[in-house]
Amino acid sequence: MALRKFLPGGVDRPFPSDPNDTQTVRRIAGELDALPVDRARYLAAFAYILTRAAAADLSISSEESLAIERLIEEHGGLPEAQAVLVAQIARNQSLLYSGTEDYLVTRQFRELASADDRLALLRCCYLVGAADDTITAEESDTLQEIAKELDIDRGAVNIIRNEFAPKLAAIQAMRRLQGA
Repeated sequence: MALRKFLPGGVDRPFPSDPNDTQTVRRIAGELDALPVDRARYLAAFAYILTRAAAADLSISSEESLAIERLIEEHGGLPEAQAVLVAQIARNQSLLYSGTEDYLVTRQFRELASADDRLALLRCCYLVGAADDTITAEESDTLQEIAKELDIDRGAVNIIRNEFAPKLAAIQAMRRLQGA
């Protein structure tokens, strides 16, 4: 059942088909169809990519889940309940289609978003990875892949990465060794 029936001014309209939409984007955006179509697609891809960052180490912690929900709420301008639903759908889609749709969804987001939006998404992905106080090597690798797929300048990526350096597992291990 689509959320549109429960949202103010919600109307029962089918989500318009776009040949570029992945299964993931269609599924999530369909639940956001009270929003303009392009905004729903944008948020669907945004939510999925955040989940991709969190799931890189094959585990999504409760801290990472909460961070995803909060970021969807803040960046999407969604009510908390709707942000939670979008996050849950993104997580389920990630479990079902992760290897297949990761690049496709990220490419679609790149096409929908401005350079500033892509940079903001990458920063959000780092926030999700750091939500449990450690960005694992697997998460770090995935964050680099996401940055490359979003076509973000290497200098800009390095600035964001340096902001989160204390959360990188390799840096934390090095500091523990130095302190021992």
